[in-house]
Amino acid sequence: MRTRYLAIIPMLALGWACTPAGETASESESDEAAQTETVAQAEPSSPLMQRAQALFEAVPDTPPELEDNPITPVKVELGKMLYFEPRLSQSWLISCNTCHNLGLGGVDLMDTSIGHGWQAGPRNAPTVLNSVYNLAQFWDGRAADLEEQAKGPVQASVEMASDPERAVQTLRSIPEYGEWFAKAFPGEAEPVTFDNMARAIEAFEATLITPGSPFDRWLAGDNSAMTAVQVEGLETFVSKGCTACHAGLNFGGQGYFAFGVVQAPSDEIRPPGDLGRFAVTSTAADEYVFKSPSLRNIELTAPYFHSGKVWSLEEAVAVMGSAQLGAVLTPDEIGAITAFLETLTGNQPEVEYPILPPHTADTPLPDVSVPTAAAPH
Repeated sequence: MRTRYLAIIPMLALGWACTPAGETASESESDEAAQTETVAQAEPSSPLMQRAQALFEAVPDTPPELEDNPITPVKVELGKMLYFEPRLSQSWLISCNTCHNLGLGGVDLMDTSIGHGWQAGPRNAPTVLNSVYNLAQFWDGRAADLEEQAKGPVQASVEMASDPERAVQTLRSIPEYGEWFAKAFPGEAEPVTFDNMARAIEAFEATLITPGSPFDRWLAGDNSAMTAVQVEGLETFVSKGCTACHAGLNFGGQGYFAFGVVQAPSDEIRPPGDLGRFAVTSTAADEYVFKSPSLRNIELTAPYFHSGKVWSLEEAVAVMGSAQLGAVLTPDEIGAITAFLETLTGNQPEVEYPILPPHTADTPLPDVSVPTAAAPH
């Protein structure tokens, strides 16, 4: 479902200065002086602060509203169960969390995900964290929202290798799920449907946001949240033009851009056979065009790019400098930008692994077979 955004007014963070017990005033002053050498000194009225507040927005503490899919506690709890439910896959081995592991920054730390029958997927799995703020889902934007996205992997032959009928049959065969769906979707004659499965997963995924990052605290006026090097990295990030693709609340995810505007990356990083959004639109101008990824929590979500072929964040920064900006960034610039990007790591959602209800004699049994490709004629 589409997301309705609420205006967020950054609040100035306030702090109290005091001398810890057992420490003299001179010791405290000495420590304070040392700290000011590394802590950023950008005033709220400084040009950089004003520019940052115009370009970016902090992640709020509460999830956004979803159009036509109200977020309720019972729906979120059901969605969490379904997110971790491996029996939605044909093999009973793969769940949403397999490729979007909530203990690993919402990714699987693979270049491309491994799905049914150890098949490798075609693209790197984007993080699920803060994905509710993206204008669309998947690298090519083929899913309008998280509800539509949730249906894709269940049916993909290289991922969960199931289908809507089998998924619904599985859920209806387990009485406890029938009870949960009835509570989450009251008033519906048959609440256990493929669409409602996706709506529940969407409601849960919408709660997977990461507020409280050092950058967000700095943006609200807490000068101690970022070091001088990190602020230097922010200034370089802005002045070099990185914000053309990576701005707003999510530092990306709000537009489609050609990968290789100035200089084409290597074929390993940008495989020639993956034409990106062209596969969705069949428009020549969309060849090698992809949705810009969010940079939130980027230090946790290696490897990088849709190919997943770059493991170093520093290397990813260098590649983007040459490919998108036509700039050969210096080691100091790369280091500063990387240090800044690390400030985008927010508070990770704490999710308790759910105890799933047992299957019954009517539940479709696991099938790990992989169809053999037809021989060429």
